[in-house]
Amino acid sequence: MRQNSFLALLALVLAGFIITSCNKKKERYDTSFSEDNALAENLFKNVSNIADEAYEAGSNNFKSGSATSYYLSECVDITLDFGTDPYELTIDFGDTNCLCNDGRYRKGKILVTFNGMYREPGTVISIGFDNYYVDENKVEGSMIVSNTGFNENQNIQYTVEVEGTIHKANEGGTITWNSNRTREWIKGMETIEIGDDVYLITGIANGSSSQKMDGSTTSVLQTWEMATTKALRVELNCKWIISGTLNILVEGWPITIMDFGDGACDRIATVEIDGEVYTIYMRQ
Repeated sequence: MRQNSFLALLALVLAGFIITSCNKKKERYDTSFSEDNALAENLFKNVSNIADEAYEAGSNNFKSGSATSYYLSECVDITLDFGTDPYELTIDFGDTNCLCNDGRYRKGKILVTFNGMYREPGTVISIGFDNYYVDENKVEGSMIVSNTGFNENQNIQYTVEVEGTIHKANEGGTITWNSNRTREWIKGMETIEIGDDVYLITGIANGSSSQKMDGSTTSVLQTWEMATTKALRVELNCKWIISGTLNILVEGWPITIMDFGDGACDRIATVEIDGEVYTIYMRQ
């Protein structure tokens, strides 16, 4: 329901970004925690986008007037029921892998309930799962998006809460991931287009997963936390976060500062660790 399309943009930053330095400390820091965080960000972001597309397909009454499907394909069954309270949207990928338009295989169901439209203050959109898999990664948990109305800037504001668990494919371990963020819709409210929408994102997230450190075969629990120190600017016509800063704390490491730049739509950001600044290039 387009309520949370910004969520996995952080994944583009943290999913194994390319570092210009060969510093040993940085190589150790940029390990599987970033990949696990990115996986969680991306899977939950895609869930909300899929719900948005499914609602549009089921009612043809959403903000976007586009009939383009970026996720849904012919093997997906959509059921939209306005006869319930709250309303119900079921997105059923079936019991076997369904190849979606984004190139990912999905199976199981995404279950959505909502009591109003995206723009309406007081609307609460809840998303859950029934045996839901993406590329054999099992996704569990919940996402709740609440329209809290107009803020002091006269922009619509939303809170987005995620409590998630991902059982990685091929017995790759379990990720827990939680976020609590505020999204301010600052541009694009007056149109039916998605590409002109701009949001400012603030808030916190944290996660944990099993890691193998220093070549050991023994798994240890790795945890991380992140918080915005300058609001992240997300323009939906750009792949990347275009400005804003994050503080990231990984257990056992110093605080890392990520800076997304001055507003240009490009892959470039910087990471500062222990006073050293590294240029990074976010994945395409």
